[in-house]
Amino acid sequence: MKEHSKTNYSRYEKARKWLIFWTLFIGIGAVAGGLSMIIDPSGKALHMDAMLPFFQKLPFADVLFQNFLFSGIALLIVNGLTNLTAAVLLLRKKELGVALGGIFGITLMLWICIQFYMFPLNFMSTAFFIFGICQAATGYVAWTSRSER
Repeated sequence: MKEHSKTNYSRYEKARKWLIFWTLFIGIGAVAGGLSMIIDPSGKALHMDAMLPFFQKLPFADVLFQNFLFSGIALLIVNGLTNLTAAVLLLRKKELGVALGGIFGITLMLWICIQFYMFPLNFMSTAFFIFGICQAATGYVAWTSRSER
C-alpha cells in the first residue's frame, strides 16, 4: 500500500512542477506581450500593425480595437497576471494553485479560439492552443492525484 501512495505522490509532484512551468511560461509571455502592446499600441514594435484589420470582426471594434491598447490590457490581465498568481500559489504548495493552473489552461484555449475566429490558421495560435491543452491536462492530473499523496 505504501508503494501505491508513493507513486501517486510522485505523480502529483511531477504534475505540480509541470504546472508551475506552464503557468510561468504562459504568464511571463503574456505579461511581456501585454506590456509591449500597452507601451506601443500601434503594434509596429512587435510587427503586429498589419493584424489590426482582423480585429474588425469583433464586437465594439470601432471603440476597442482601433489600436492594441485594449488587447494588451486584456492579455496582461487574462493570461498574464492570472497565470503568475497561479504560479505563486503552486510554488507555495497551495491547492488553489492547482485548480487555478488547470482553469487558466482552459482560459488560454478560449482566448485562442477567439484568435482562430479572427485570424487565418497560423502556427502561433495553434501552438498556444496546444500549450493550453497541456496546461489544462497537467492541472487535471495534479488535481486528481492530490488527494492520494
